[in-house]
Amino acid sequence: MNPRDVDPRLLRGFLAVAEELHFTRAAARLYTAQQALSRDVRRLEQGLGTALFTRTTRAVELTADGERLLPLARRVLAAHEELAAAFTGPRPLLVDVNTDGPSSARTVLDRARELAPDCELMARFESGLTHAAAEVAAGRLDVAFGYVHGLKPALRSRLDHMPVRYEPLAALLPDGHPLAGRPGAPLPVGALAGEHVYAGAGNPRTLEWTRLARELFAGRGIALAPPAPVAIGKEEFRRVMAKTRTPVLVTVDFTDLPACTKRPLAEPLPLSPLSMAWRKGFAHPGLDALRRAARGLAAERGWLEVPPGSWLPAAALTGAPGSG
Repeated sequence: MNPRDVDPRLLRGFLAVAEELHFTRAAARLYTAQQALSRDVRRLEQGLGTALFTRTTRAVELTADGERLLPLARRVLAAHEELAAAFTGPRPLLVDVNTDGPSSARTVLDRARELAPDCELMARFESGLTHAAAEVAAGRLDVAFGYVHGLKPALRSRLDHMPVRYEPLAALLPDGHPLAGRPGAPLPVGALAGEHVYAGAGNPRTLEWTRLARELFAGRGIALAPPAPVAIGKEEFRRVMAKTRTPVLVTVDFTDLPACTKRPLAEPLPLSPLSMAWRKGFAHPGLDALRRAARGLAAERGWLEVPPGSWLPAAALTGAPGSG
């Protein structure tokens, strides 16, 4: 095989193994048999005349030539997708907006649909960036929104991302709670001292949100509420909340629920850094529209301004990836 004639399918197989460093996971990601994927990788190695991976019974690692091929493969596959889209029309773009209620992500999606009316932008609700980002990296989603700095470094390294908004946080309180008496009035963070506040603890889809909450609560006498049943949809969320009677950490745009009071947090004003993420090398006109929409909304509404005295998680201030 001449390197000029490499089949893009072989490069996709190589890229999946290079990112997963595990043949079984890579095969599942591509919806193919592990034996077929192994054959494709060997065929690519034979065609290029070099080993791309070192394999043992316990680990798969890229060789120096594999490392050299990785960025080239990403560029070739991105160009291949662009070529296909130019003549067949782009496929629908799958966008996770985290919730079926109002959100900054939904606002960006709505604006992007206005900017690119010929693109099909399909909303998904994966409920948590930890889960959605893994789906993006595996190619089962295209775009997701959330606290990117809270992801594990290995997952974050497989994504490109851009900041969208510093979202103010709020406490959602069941009616009858001692702090629920003034709907809409700012609630000092310190007023939650002694409370157990739910922030997704125990939900493997929302690890990044729990990390942010843990950092915000540290040293303030606020405890993370124990795991609760994962509620899908507004009605189930309301029902579980009515049963547990536990305050919930949310963003200020979180949907209003009956029998609940939402109070924006203050003193300090806690902000959650919302980003938009997509897999490295991915190209699509719908993604271009989402990026234009996010930049425009941030400029119009001051979404990326940080008021004096605000609180941000340490990773967002330093640019360091989340840990553990």
